[in-house]
Amino acid sequence: MKNTISQRVADFLKNFPPFNFLEQAEIEILAEKVSIIYKEKGAVIFEENEETHDSFYVVHKGAIELRKKSKNNILDMCDEGDIFGLRPLIALENYKMEATAHEESILYAIPITIFKPYAIKNANVGNFVIDSFASNTHNPYSKSHSGKLYGNTFDDENNADEIIDNDNKILDLQPIKYSKKIITCSRAATAKEIAKIMTKKNVGAMLVVEDMLPIGIITDKDLRNKIVTGDYSINTTADVIMNSPVITYSKKMTITQAQMAMMKSNISHLCLTKDGTANTKAVGILSKHDVMVALGNNPAVLIKALKRVKKVKAIKPIRAKIMQLLQGYLNQNIPITLTSKIITELNDACIQRVIELSLAKMSTPPPVRFSWLALGSQGRSEQLLHTDQDNALIYEDVPEEKEEKTRKYFLELAAIVNKGLFEIGYEYCPAEMMASNPKWCLSLNQWKQTVHDWISKPGKDEVLLSFIFFDYSLSYGDQELANELADYIFGDIESNPIFYVHLVSGALQSPSPTGFFRQFLVEQDGAHKDFFDVKRRALMPLADAARVLILSHRIKGISNTPERFEKLAELEPQNKELYLSCAYSYKALLKFRTKQGLLHHDSGQFIELEALTKLEKVKLKATFKTIKELQEVISMRFNPGKINI
Repeated sequence: MKNTISQRVADFLKNFPPFNFLEQAEIEILAEKVSIIYKEKGAVIFEENEETHDSFYVVHKGAIELRKKSKNNILDMCDEGDIFGLRPLIALENYKMEATAHEESILYAIPITIFKPYAIKNANVGNFVIDSFASNTHNPYSKSHSGKLYGNTFDDENNADEIIDNDNKILDLQPIKYSKKIITCSRAATAKEIAKIMTKKNVGAMLVVEDMLPIGIITDKDLRNKIVTGDYSINTTADVIMNSPVITYSKKMTITQAQMAMMKSNISHLCLTKDGTANTKAVGILSKHDVMVALGNNPAVLIKALKRVKKVKAIKPIRAKIMQLLQGYLNQNIPITLTSKIITELNDACIQRVIELSLAKMSTPPPVRFSWLALGSQGRSEQLLHTDQDNALIYEDVPEEKEEKTRKYFLELAAIVNKGLFEIGYEYCPAEMMASNPKWCLSLNQWKQTVHDWISKPGKDEVLLSFIFFDYSLSYGDQELANELADYIFGDIESNPIFYVHLVSGALQSPSPTGFFRQFLVEQDGAHKDFFDVKRRALMPLADAARVLILSHRIKGISNTPERFEKLAELEPQNKELYLSCAYSYKALLKFRTKQGLLHHDSGQFIELEALTKLEKVKLKATFKTIKELQEVISMRFNPGKINI
């Protein structure tokens, strides 16, 4: 007869991660070892600095407060299905916080020794446990906590450059699509029999197997070169004419890896096996034709296609392929750093081609040098999805008598470019922050005066504009003009140090991601009521703070937010952990927003929390911890309270 109590425990656990990743039989075994604990309101489960218990806990009913007693502030509130007290599972040190019952509660105590083997064996279980633990540490992405259970669960962003070849070319990192229709024969099959089967099945290769394992391969080229030439009779057996041993690879190959493998061995077909060796069953055959078909979405091929287009409207289907490429990279879990670089380069190539085609429509060449600038997220190389336009134009200074005619030319050009960008999928900016707006199409000296006004007389609007403008990058045109403006901006800020304080005040206006008990703060009204704004509440606070800090160090040429934090980690060793945590958090949030945008065919800005899994919510909350601490750092450093804007 089954233990009804342990059965009820199992029925509860199976509904929550990480237990829902286990088999039913495994959950039942675990449930038999669970202890049920009752706690009255205010009762302590464990204290800060207490030696760790031999179990961690799951909340069955009630709510548990996690707090730093030394600071007397609540770090988290755990309710039904939440796990806590994971430190003995991952870190061999005393508890770093106190856990008390916020209300009358019933807990399940899960023995560490019973649970740990499941976490090591099952990657999904291990991932969730480490993410949950990380979300309650000082630094969710601290290196001291990675790999403690079975390995690092986060993207290996630091190794992203290893995926780029020695010539710094963009390699194709898409997973290869291979044929699962494997045609096999024994070593005793004759060439005649093999040819008939290959013809009937319309395949270009036959795999020779023994005991279900691949021992050789025969391609149509082998039949032509060995049988049709008369070198061997049509009754020759497979073991004589086959290519052996079989060259095998893992099914997780990328297109680039497949190309290199075929070139290296001078073969036209690859055998893909379960573990990449000839010691396991074949799962697919990859032909050179498969690779050539897949190359249609190769980044280098897409850039070549962009250079060939003669009309702006022909760029739109190429942009659709770029989005397919982005989806493939996310599915394959390519590091977001590398994904951003590739997609940004492709998007920049689209913009450059629109400008080139727009210039061709003008009756005359540009009268003077000019620079087309990308602003905001595009300027930071963080715009992966289709969003609205943010751009500006700088043109070379001209004598006063030529100013009107010169400006008229560039406004006309900008209008054509903005229209072209709209046609390929970039919506018009609602605030008209586009080069076709006379306010955003100025000569170099006019831009200097505009920026000087923002810096010397900053108000709310001026600070907002500077946030957008200070993240610019050159999309097309003259680099010297862009550099000269950048030099002027830094020089003017040095002459007006109070501007930093205004920037900090503006950065601190970004709303918190969470409210009381770290619940997600959602929109209270409007079209996105009850949705979470991941851009405004999570990405913007990090981007704004990174901008302020990097400007304070007078660092030019770095506009990407994670790269800014990584540079700050070098410049301020005392804050290295925090800044690296911010860099990782930003990458994780950008990846999350991109996935949501692709899933819902929108910008990914507004997230329906009810549609997220508990694991996704845990990962989101893990990124929020750095925001509060980061804002405290810049608030203390620049003391924005001494002014009002």
